[in-house]
Amino acid sequence: MKHTITKIALVFLAVVSAVAAASAQTADKRSITLDGARSVIAAAKSYAAKNNAPGGVIAVVDDGGNLVALERLDGTFTAGANISIGKARTAAMFKKPTKFFEDVIKNGRTSMVALPDFTPLQGGVPIVVDGQMVGAVGVSGAASAAQDEELAIAGAAALGDPKSAAVSFYDSKSVADAFDRGSVLFDGAGGENYMVHASRREKAGQSEVHTLDTDVIYVLDGTATFVTGGKSVDPKMVAANEFRGTMIDGGETRQLKKGDVIIVPRGTPHWFKQVDGVFKYYVVKVR
Repeated sequence: MKHTITKIALVFLAVVSAVAAASAQTADKRSITLDGARSVIAAAKSYAAKNNAPGGVIAVVDDGGNLVALERLDGTFTAGANISIGKARTAAMFKKPTKFFEDVIKNGRTSMVALPDFTPLQGGVPIVVDGQMVGAVGVSGAASAAQDEELAIAGAAALGDPKSAAVSFYDSKSVADAFDRGSVLFDGAGGENYMVHASRREKAGQSEVHTLDTDVIYVLDGTATFVTGGKSVDPKMVAANEFRGTMIDGGETRQLKKGDVIIVPRGTPHWFKQVDGVFKYYVVKVR
């Protein structure tokens, strides 16, 4: 009897060990349900109604990019469905808002457009719950690309936990490397309404107007002549809600130096008229 009990105990331990080993090699994963997808669509529609946004198509996919639910609002153009699904799938497969890829391509990395099943158009946002991506939402057909994204963010927020946003940390070497080339530190991933740029200039630039973003600028090093206000000369749209001109007529001129902070409200023309040597500055873009 004693030997039998011992054998049973050994078998039990072996089974427990096997289960534990299997558990160590797998992970629990959440995914969005049909009810959850409907809640996302309802939240996006509610936001559209409150903000008098025109019709659009709202698509929700799971974390593998598979379509879960879609709704086409009245008056939306025919291609909106496919575009919204593409945006949602791109956000899910790459775990980033699609605006990130639109900006990357706009800044010169055009080879990304060759990726299969890839829709690098603003309006796709991951849906994150308790720090885990469970799916994504894509919107097409609102008044602008920016409004597509606004509706998508509002939809994702219906399930997302605002407390689950991850802390972003960049070590000193990463920051120094970013300033050496002038690049984006934080791209607004997860639908956040801000971005952080490690910016670098060595010469004067074009006049700029951001219709949605307020720029909070902190000068890290160098000096520059900076003009705000006035009128942007020969402005041209270079992206949604972004305009560039040759210079500014009028406005207020300041000499920026290390340690200075200047806040440029959305819609205000601004221009680096002259840059002396290397000029490094943080820009926090708040929407």
